[in-house]
Amino acid sequence: MVVDMRGSFGGGCGEIASRAARDVRRLTGMTIVHIVQHGSKLPVPGDPGLTDAGFAQAEAVARHFSTAPGVTLWSSPLLRARQTIAPLATKLGLDVRLDERLRERANWDGTRPIGDFLADWARCTADRDHVPAEGESSRAAGERFLGFLREAEGTVIAAAHGGVTVDLLRTLVGDEGVPALLLEEGMPPGAVTTIEDLRPVRIAYTGHLSAGGE
Repeated sequence: MVVDMRGSFGGGCGEIASRAARDVRRLTGMTIVHIVQHGSKLPVPGDPGLTDAGFAQAEAVARHFSTAPGVTLWSSPLLRARQTIAPLATKLGLDVRLDERLRERANWDGTRPIGDFLADWARCTADRDHVPAEGESSRAAGERFLGFLREAEGTVIAAAHGGVTVDLLRTLVGDEGVPALLLEEGMPPGAVTTIEDLRPVRIAYTGHLSAGGE
């Protein structure tokens, strides 16, 4: 599932449009933030790392952005996000900056059954002002992430989490602008969502994760 709010991507006219967009960014100082959903994580509480599939997704993200010029790299401080962006940082020879505003809305710490945590999570999704036991409300998380975007400059690639990314989208465009499947199932591992000057232009892109993907 991909929602591309700029039209098609690819060769031909798409490439011409892409070059034109880069020229506009140089002239206007447009800010572009690529939000990378962390890869598949281990099913354990606390601060889990990636599974083998998650590491493969991280490598696919690195290939996708391997020729990105003039970017800065950011990450949530949680391990699964840091491991997702690490291969790209190695390819580009860049440091990764950590920002607490990229953390997940809530993180299961194992102090209560996973079923209770997931029920609380679902309530947060349904009621954006509900505050869960382990974190903050959807509305507060979305505003937190929005604060990061407002301070971003140039082209940014940021490893974050599905819940808070959907919270951000709901804050930016309202529930009617967010694909229903994202609200129901969450962001796919390794997916990329692109925001240009606080305007979502591509949501949950996963083409780079398929065999032969870009």
